[in-house]
Amino acid sequence: MDKGKIVSLEDRIPKLKEQRRRKANKRLTILLFFFFLLMSCIIYFQSPLSHVRNIYVKGNEVYSSEDIEELSGLTKKTNIWKVNEKLVEDNLRKLPEIKAVSVQVQLPSSVTIKLEEHKQIAYINKGDHYSPVLENGEILPAMQRGAFPVQAPILVGFSKGKVLNKMIDGLENLPSGIVNSISEIQYSPKETDEYSVKLFMNDGYEVHATLRSFQKKMAHYPSIISQLNPEEKGIIDLEVGSYFKAFKQEGTEEVEDAGEAEG
Repeated sequence: MDKGKIVSLEDRIPKLKEQRRRKANKRLTILLFFFFLLMSCIIYFQSPLSHVRNIYVKGNEVYSSEDIEELSGLTKKTNIWKVNEKLVEDNLRKLPEIKAVSVQVQLPSSVTIKLEEHKQIAYINKGDHYSPVLENGEILPAMQRGAFPVQAPILVGFSKGKVLNKMIDGLENLPSGIVNSISEIQYSPKETDEYSVKLFMNDGYEVHATLRSFQKKMAHYPSIISQLNPEEKGIIDLEVGSYFKAFKQEGTEEVEDAGEAEG
């Protein structure tokens, strides 16, 4: 055997010790790394660093951002990792004004709440108070008399049900310019028509109509009044045909309906 290739045991022992020491140091380094990582996670989850810092609310008009935050159940002490988006959405969907809601967690510490509210179509008159009416037919609690959040007609004599729903449907499908020209709508049912209504317009005219053809005929309101003398106010009857009767005269004048003229 070649003596040059023989390594004595005494020569190998220091190398083996060095290898063992390196392995031990490596294990210790790994263990220390995971220990400090675990400690850091524990400290992070128990410290304000893991809490929700920012709550952004978008699309709200009826409720303030502060109200939405409170109703959502989120606080600045909520752990960002424990935010339950579905639970928050379910909490906010209980509000009659909310049509749709989505909640998004944005790391490291923000939550965004996006809302879509039901439109306020009109107001129901209740004595000295007014209750907002939503597009889904819900009537909100009465608010104090004063400035209205949105410009919308005042409904008199209506209550929750099919007639109100038909009224809402008619208003929803009219151009906003025509809806904004309506000051008040009175429910005035007849034996022959439970859907009869009277409209009091901002320009001084009074309109008699039925909800059965309300949207179709009121869509031509600008064309109808363009044929009348603006100095002479009166009643525009749209229940059967299209007739005008001045407040100070007995006779009636037939007004051409733009829809009929086109036909």
